[in-house]
Amino acid sequence: METAIIGGTGVYDPELLDNIREIVVDTIYGRVKLMAGSYQGTEIAFIPRHGSDHGVPPHLINYRANIMALHQSGVKNIIATAAVGSLNFELKPGQYVLADQFLDFTKNRQHTFFEGGSQGVSHCDMTVPYCPDLRKSLADAGQDLGLDVFNGGVYVCTEGPRFETTAEIKMFKMLGGDLIGMTSVPEVSLARELGMCYANISIVTNFAAGISGAVLTHSEVVEMMQTKIIDVRKLIMAGIKRISPDKSCTCGSILTESGMTK
Repeated sequence: METAIIGGTGVYDPELLDNIREIVVDTIYGRVKLMAGSYQGTEIAFIPRHGSDHGVPPHLINYRANIMALHQSGVKNIIATAAVGSLNFELKPGQYVLADQFLDFTKNRQHTFFEGGSQGVSHCDMTVPYCPDLRKSLADAGQDLGLDVFNGGVYVCTEGPRFETTAEIKMFKMLGGDLIGMTSVPEVSLARELGMCYANISIVTNFAAGISGAVLTHSEVVEMMQTKIIDVRKLIMAGIKRISPDKSCTCGSILTESGMTK
């Protein structure tokens, strides 16, 4: 089971998988329930990030337990979905974006596995946080499926659960942000600390505050995701089938390079 899907808003169940079963994984950060199944002979793990009923807000997700549970289960590749707002007029509602960089504006989250003592200290390189090989697999899959997939974009991650102010959105745009969401950090950085390949599929559901000209609501996000869920599943599965066992990325060697062993 080398590949996992982390489903964000609107992606709560692994409908395309066969022989679905529940696996309970105990980590030092908490217990995690994984769903596991197969797709065309490939074993895949699945975690609904917010719970099966969207009962966990973004600032209370146990990111460390989720990523560690996948790591302990042998997962090497993670494809995560996220519903996002757009700060860029070229990235319109309904489009798919594969983030390649992030700006972190979270405040109260646990961002590392390495907190000193027996866990040691590691200053993990984040030059390329999102795996280029996984992004290429997804971009190529999107092209084959005729989906509007944009490979590259800066994901601005805020604490949530509130939406952002107009002034904040103006600031994020000035800093180079393209997308605004609440979940990619610390998920991506934790995966990188453990040498796991991680890709984010951002589904643009709306323009951000002050750009859309309308009041932002969670129901608007959910409604857009409902119209896109079939294509999102197709994109994920087609991307997974394209993942090469001999990737050229350096994600897996990050702990060795930082002086830690994998």
